[in-house]
Amino acid sequence: MNHFDYTAVEYDIRPDLPEAYRKVWEKIALPGNWWSGADRVAIAAETRAAQTCELCKERKAALSPFSIEGLHDTSTNLQPIAVDAVHRVVTDVSRLTENWLSECVEQGLSHEQYIELLGIVVAVVSIDAFHRALGIDPELLPEPESGEPSRYRPATAKEGDAWVATIAASVADGDEADLYDGMRQTGNVLLAMSLVPDSVRLLHTLSAVQYLKARDVMNPSRNGGRHISRAQMELLAGRISALSDCFY
Repeated sequence: MNHFDYTAVEYDIRPDLPEAYRKVWEKIALPGNWWSGADRVAIAAETRAAQTCELCKERKAALSPFSIEGLHDTSTNLQPIAVDAVHRVVTDVSRLTENWLSECVEQGLSHEQYIELLGIVVAVVSIDAFHRALGIDPELLPEPESGEPSRYRPATAKEGDAWVATIAASVADGDEADLYDGMRQTGNVLLAMSLVPDSVRLLHTLSAVQYLKARDVMNPSRNGGRHISRAQMELLAGRISALSDCFY
């Protein structure tokens, strides 16, 4: 299947966008570090299911999302704790806590699995939002590839101030030398996913076409060659963050 074919769209779509999206879809279909290809595609499916889940709507309206029990609207075979994590991240991420994540671990969802799951959710939400803005249907999810997760955990990932272990920019070398594009200082958005380096790489792929390359983010004079200024880009980013309850 030729994923992300925009020839029928009434707008001119930059070719680097569908190219990046196809790369993301290919990555999601493959076995990851902690989830199989089938699980990863199921995580993508749950990302979409969360948007119309009745339990999630009830929790979102509640004073505390942790006071509401029930079953999610789901059609996948993903383990329940993973389904719950996906739905909470999609619908009510600003009220998640470190204690919640600890409880997820107690129920069988490791930190590594959570970060890989998070990377997939971010990618699907981002690409689906682009389709929604164009007024077109979401892209069909890819067919999962067979194989087992690698279970790779970077040796340089250490516990620190985050909820999970991370790789500091000062020690990102070897197989992880590409994570921060050689920079010795990076944003927490990238740092937070570094326990699963491929989640950072997935974010890089999307950021480079939907926003800016990581190195350009640190330079306020760069706008990635877009048709709007960097100031306009940041105004849009700030407004979207506010509407999405981003605590940054």
